[in-house]
Amino acid sequence: METRKVQVTGGSTFTVSLPKTWATDNDVSSGTTVEFYPEGDELLLTPERETRRQEGTLDVSGLEDEELMRAVMTMYVSGFDVISLEAGRITTEQRSAIRDATQRLVGVEVLEETSDSVVIQDLLDSSELSIVNAVTRMRLIAQSMLKDAVTALIENDDDIAYDVIDRDDDVDRLWLVVSRIFRATLRSPRAVEELGVSREACFDFHSSARQLERIADHAVKISDIALKLDDLPADVADAIHGLHAEAATVFEQSMDALFAEEADEANRLGHDALAAVVDIDEHTRQIDDMLRDLEPAQAQSLGLIIDSLSRSADYGGNIAETALQKAAPRP
Repeated sequence: METRKVQVTGGSTFTVSLPKTWATDNDVSSGTTVEFYPEGDELLLTPERETRRQEGTLDVSGLEDEELMRAVMTMYVSGFDVISLEAGRITTEQRSAIRDATQRLVGVEVLEETSDSVVIQDLLDSSELSIVNAVTRMRLIAQSMLKDAVTALIENDDDIAYDVIDRDDDVDRLWLVVSRIFRATLRSPRAVEELGVSREACFDFHSSARQLERIADHAVKISDIALKLDDLPADVADAIHGLHAEAATVFEQSMDALFAEEADEANRLGHDALAAVVDIDEHTRQIDDMLRDLEPAQAQSLGLIIDSLSRSADYGGNIAETALQKAAPRP
């Protein structure tokens, strides 16, 4: 850290000198334009940068299947707009994995292919992305997935179960978008300004989006199990339906608290959601007792479903805690 004294020039202009080492390292000299970004009582300064697409190169030699797909997604989340994937020779299997990866990303397409490289590009304007819209969309999809998963189980409807499983890809795509936006705000004050949301709020939305992604995963887990089960005993079906209703209430209250504009409203909803989680834990134990009278294999499968609903409520509770922190006074 270096300190500088503020001086007044011309009777009304405040000036301060820049550390020479920093200026040299960042190509700042006489005549260079710098940008200022106010954040509360802080003022961030950065050299003016041309807005250009970030390009990155990745050696994919030896990477296959899921490992290759994860590598591509990591480059995307890290903020690269144009990604060159290179190897001595790109195999057919690698090309297939790369295409699968692009299908899991929003707005990304293969731009160019040669024998030793594949270039993919993000066609979306990052400045037009909204973390609020992405999280809102995740909320709607995850909510409907959990509801439909329970419906598929109770009504023994395989078509609904398969539909829930397919929708998980949409949640995963949005989760990667949220992660990409969040990491951009950590790197650049310009990204924060373009987004119109503070870094702290971005962190809260990113944390909550992670919980939504996990709830969607549990909806898939319930659907997978539902495909293997036959009709349920009426009392068990009613109990599971009731447990889902309670978990859905926690989910709704938590998300409403996260998006609440007034701190009092956020606090009320957040505390109500957390109190409901405690009641759900007791309800879960009661249903577990009911399952003891069932055939062991069926009881085990239903126990996993009860656990998924309970965990989904817990994830809603995590969102409620984030909402309370978001609404808390700032030091």
